[in-house]
Amino acid sequence: MKFYKPTSPGRRNMTSINYREFLTGSKPQKSLMKGQKANAGRNNRGRITMRHHGSGHKQVYRFVDFTYDKKDIPARVVTVEYDPYRTGFIGLVNYADGEKRYTLLPKGVKAGDTILTSEKAELKAGNRTMLKNIPVGTFVYNIEIKIGGGAKLVRSAGSFAQIVAHDAGYTHIKMPSTEVRMVPQDAWASIGSVSNDENWLVNVGKAGRSRWMGIRPTVRGSVMNPMDHPYGGGEGKQSRGTRYAKTKWGKHVGKGQKSRKPKKYSNFLIVSRRKVGKAKAEK
Repeated sequence: MKFYKPTSPGRRNMTSINYREFLTGSKPQKSLMKGQKANAGRNNRGRITMRHHGSGHKQVYRFVDFTYDKKDIPARVVTVEYDPYRTGFIGLVNYADGEKRYTLLPKGVKAGDTILTSEKAELKAGNRTMLKNIPVGTFVYNIEIKIGGGAKLVRSAGSFAQIVAHDAGYTHIKMPSTEVRMVPQDAWASIGSVSNDENWLVNVGKAGRSRWMGIRPTVRGSVMNPMDHPYGGGEGKQSRGTRYAKTKWGKHVGKGQKSRKPKKYSNFLIVSRRKVGKAKAEK
C-alpha cells in the first residue's frame, strides 16, 4: 500500500496501490484495445437507469479473454498491466502459436511465467482445468456456470472460491459470499485467487477521487421528502420507520433480507444460502 502525508484534508488517511511493485512498464497492446463512450448510467433513450454513475476519467477498454477456448497451448505471460474496467490486474499472454490475448491474472503470477488451459494441466496458479480434476480445498477463480459459457464467477480483486465437494456430476463450491453452490463438474475454473488482493484496503480519501472513477454522490433516503423515498419526511432526524430496509422503489434490500426470486430456475443449485451480518463475520 501507498500512504500519503496529510498535506490537505483530502490527503489525510488516503491510501492507494503501489503499482510499481506489481506492474511492468510496457504500453498496452493496441490491437486489444477500444475507445469507449461513457454513458453515465443512461440507456439508449438518454434516461438514467443506473443511479450514481458519472462520466469519470476517460478510459480505454481492454478485450480480456474469459472464454479460454485455446486448449492445450501453453502461453507465456509477457506483461502485467492495469485495467481501468476491473479491480484485478490483467496480463498480456503470448501463446505458442503466436496469438496474443489479455487474461485476468491470479496472485503470484509474474511476467515470464507460463500458464496452460488443459484438462491435464498442472495444479498451479494461473492454470485452468475442469472442476472435476481439482481436489477439495483448492482455491479457484474465473469459474464457469454453464459448460463452455466462459468465466462468470469470482473475478474481482483478491477474491477466490473454494472447492468443497464432488458429488453426482456436480462440484460444490464455497463462494466469497459464503454461499455454497453446485456447478457442473465438467465446467472450467482457474487455479488460485485473483491478483491485487490489497484493493479492499484502498481509502479513496476525497470526493473528487470518486468522481474520477465515475462515481456520483449518493443522497441518503432519510434526508429526502416522503414522496421521494420510503424513509423521507419527519421533523428532525428520523429513524428508518419501516419494518424492512427498502430501496427508493420499495424493494427489500440489505440487512439480511432475501431479495432472490423464490422460484428462480437455479435455486436447486444452491446448497447453502449466504451468511449475512454477524454470521458472515464469524466465518
